[in-house]
Amino acid sequence: MTSTLDRSPAAPVSTPTDDGGNGDTAGIRPVSPWRARRTDLAWLLPAVVVGLIVNLVNLAGSPQRIDDEGTYTAQAWAIGNLGELTHYTYWYDHPPLGWIQIAGYAALTGAWDRYDVAVIAAREAVMAATVVAAILLWFVVRRIGFARATASVAVVLFLLSPLAVQFHRQVYLDNIATAWLLAALLLGMSRNKQLLGYIGAAAAFGIAVLTKETYLLALPLLAWFMWRGADRTTRRYTLSVASSVLALLGLTYVAFALVKGEVMPGPGRVSLFEGLAFQLASREGSGSLFDPESLMSRTIGMWWQLDSVLIVAGLAAAVAALFVRRLRPWAVALLALTAFMFRGGYLPVPYVIMMLPFAAIVIAGIGQVAVERLRSRSGRHPVLSRIGGSGIAAALVVAMVAAVPLWTTQLRGFLLADLDRPLRDAETWMVENASGDARILVDDAMWVDLVDEGFRRENVVWYYKADTDSDVQALAPNGWRDYDYVVTTDSMRTFPTEFPTVRQAIDNSVVVASFGEGAQQVEVRYVDREQSGLAQAADDGLYAARSLAGQQLLTNPDVGVPVEEQDLMTAGVVDGRILLSLAQIATTGRIDIADIAQLEGDPSGVYRQLVISSFAGEDARGRAAGSDAALRFFTSLTGSLAPLSVERSDAGLVVTFSPVEPTELLPRPAA
Repeated sequence: MTSTLDRSPAAPVSTPTDDGGNGDTAGIRPVSPWRARRTDLAWLLPAVVVGLIVNLVNLAGSPQRIDDEGTYTAQAWAIGNLGELTHYTYWYDHPPLGWIQIAGYAALTGAWDRYDVAVIAAREAVMAATVVAAILLWFVVRRIGFARATASVAVVLFLLSPLAVQFHRQVYLDNIATAWLLAALLLGMSRNKQLLGYIGAAAAFGIAVLTKETYLLALPLLAWFMWRGADRTTRRYTLSVASSVLALLGLTYVAFALVKGEVMPGPGRVSLFEGLAFQLASREGSGSLFDPESLMSRTIGMWWQLDSVLIVAGLAAAVAALFVRRLRPWAVALLALTAFMFRGGYLPVPYVIMMLPFAAIVIAGIGQVAVERLRSRSGRHPVLSRIGGSGIAAALVVAMVAAVPLWTTQLRGFLLADLDRPLRDAETWMVENASGDARILVDDAMWVDLVDEGFRRENVVWYYKADTDSDVQALAPNGWRDYDYVVTTDSMRTFPTEFPTVRQAIDNSVVVASFGEGAQQVEVRYVDREQSGLAQAADDGLYAARSLAGQQLLTNPDVGVPVEEQDLMTAGVVDGRILLSLAQIATTGRIDIADIAQLEGDPSGVYRQLVISSFAGEDARGRAAGSDAALRFFTSLTGSLAPLSVERSDAGLVVTFSPVEPTELLPRPAA
């Protein structure tokens, strides 16, 4: 298929021009390779450096960490810190090469030690892969036959589109696979030392697929370049060797499963067959684009909200590029990947990452073609050619005008917003307030951080595994009742109903601390194991108010509280009158607590009995002097703070409050 858009004699398919890409080489002196390389760097480096800076600034703040990031991070962390391939049983859902590369980067650079949040260390590794991909993209555009300026425009689109920034900043294996894919395509278009280039292309493509299996969809494009570019006299040999290399790499994954005896399903074990069957056949589809509640609609809606201009410009440029010989394979690949999304199966959220370099190539390339046509005075139909070029140029100008305000707003958010703070605050709360042996259901985004902080690995449970991993279920035979806390994020609050343990734990828990709002909100919830009615105690914010007061009280060095009772105070189950009394006593001197207990028959589950072992720094057990002072203090309380009874005991002064707790004593936390 040929069109007046691409009749310039100067647009070679594989050899970039040195004259800015317009192809008019007459009278131009050859330049030295060193000078050409310096010119390449002068065009390449600014685009890459600016893109890298924008992507790195506030990397830890926006976007907020999500569960998928935490999973890949935990798997990479497990390799170096646990000596295991994953933090749970590896079940062949993805080839492991992706997080092995993250682990390798972290080990070489000490990334785990440089960040308090493990996911940010993994994000740095992914950003390194993205920079490599951007450099390779520049050389791919040049090898197609476009000018240096065009290659730099493609890099800018690839790095600075808000859609790209959102996904490049996140720990997705697709970002690593993209670098390998572009390396494969660049080598697949090689003309010198073709056998070596094709072997390298096959190896790079195999690594891309073993990093993220969806990149197998790009095989037809690579095969096309290698078939068309291969020397006819050696085509059969070079392609056979390249195919063998690719097949051998694929077979290593099978061999890995074979060595472990996990190729086919069997009782009590995972298998490669089941993993592939899940990904290719049994995984639930994403629904219809026209169903606003479907995963597909939400996913594409998110892409659209991030950068509708790039989406429209990329698809429009791909259609126009079908009429441009040197861009046609890239346009077909982009349109085919787009069509594949609507096949009716599962649509991964990061699927768009693979499409970004293709969109950047066709948009930048069609822009140069438009300029070439506007400047052209030759060809069989110069007028029609210039009209076509004018139309494309006008469309690109409109796209740029629309992109400026959108990109400015979106990039400002990435650079300034601290969307991850709620997660960090929740982790800090757990470290400061939860017992070290507490069992916690968490989003995987915080798994490594909590284990690093001293919580036992088996007690920090990724919520997905609570209902799907038999080893985890064996450690929690009573289901949700074996957990102390649930730390919920947006993904946990909106997950499907096939996780009954997690759903029951959430339903039978109350909020003791909440951070952020909207989709970024993170809640720390205390599980009511005995179903004692703690949820009812949370009405009107009373439960959260007790928790906040308890947390503040524990920061007072003059209040001595045993570890078990500390958990009760931060969980919000201690009567507000006890908390207020302790705060008042602490202003006069040291006070130590021996016990905080529930009243028999109190259905609320709130702890309303206090045992004080020392008062104002003096022993308060039995008939000791501190007991007399404590007795005088509590019997002097009147009104809402008056206790039901005050009695001496060998353990200390026992102060009991009535089951009817005034709700106006404690201020409610701000929403």
